[in-house]
Amino acid sequence: MSTPGGRDTLGARLAGHDSVDASARVVRHYRYAVERMMRTMAGWIALTPELSAKLVLGRQVWDNAQHADLWGRRLPELRAPAQVSEPSGPGFVALMDELERVEAAHETVERLVGIHRVLKPHLVAAYAAHLAHANSVYEPPTRRLLARCLDDERRHVAAGEAILAYLAATPALAERARAWQGRLAGLLAASEGVAGAGLPPPPNGLPPLPGGELVDDAREFIRLEAHGRDREVPAELAAAATALGGALVDGDLARVRGLLAPGADVAEADLRQAGAAGATGHRLVAFAKLGGYRLVKQRLEGPRGSLTVLSRWVPEGRGWRASALELGPFDPARPA
Repeated sequence: MSTPGGRDTLGARLAGHDSVDASARVVRHYRYAVERMMRTMAGWIALTPELSAKLVLGRQVWDNAQHADLWGRRLPELRAPAQVSEPSGPGFVALMDELERVEAAHETVERLVGIHRVLKPHLVAAYAAHLAHANSVYEPPTRRLLARCLDDERRHVAAGEAILAYLAATPALAERARAWQGRLAGLLAASEGVAGAGLPPPPNGLPPLPGGELVDDAREFIRLEAHGRDREVPAELAAAATALGGALVDGDLARVRGLLAPGADVAEADLRQAGAAGATGHRLVAFAKLGGYRLVKQRLEGPRGSLTVLSRWVPEGRGWRASALELGPFDPARPA
């Protein structure tokens, strides 16, 4: 059947069909990227102190586990073994190795950048390009999977950007984010992409996110984190903990001792370690109630690295005082 202009419309509909073996290979490449990303994000949840980032990682791990399973179940329909993953090449493995190595507690921004500004945007571009190419006659199951994964990944990118805008709000953190993104982007370009066929251009003309549910969830995660800090930490305790953090950063042991309760369980070596760590700032990252005590976790941070301070506080007539103080090991910063 031909059009008045002579174009074979049936031939046009059948164009762009990949072989079964080629389709199965690309599906295995997708599954490798998604499965490894899912496992990496799941491992990061316990390492991430910020509630907003922890919650968004947990939400997205579930979606990506579904994607990995769906791609794996597509393989037998393409006459290939089920649930098999295969990287597109050593370059893509090197990218994933580098992306997942940021496991220090203070590297939350780098974790989110690797996932939400490098890997997931690349998957969005790859899925969109594949969907535009996949034949509607031969490959409707693949097209349906691509459409679902594309929609989810676009939502994930938007949610991750919302969290990053909240967490990387200082010039120093924004610069760290840019540097890490640039490093990973170079590795991605060298890898030839998830399918080993080069980097597809960012998609244009995608419909807007329907409803933006995950973006709204991300904003709610941020509100939970901010509200939890404001609601649960008594103002006087927050002031005392802030004073302790400042004294530790300054290496002023006299000021530290002035914030301790009588008989406090504090090792002098810990106090000296804090002063020698080269920290230039501090922040509160967690708070909990334990009977009559209050537990406060702070992070001392500087260009050389960071360390965690866990303190136990009791109310006294002169205000809150730390009855115990414990410092974690020094976590050196990774070279840019």
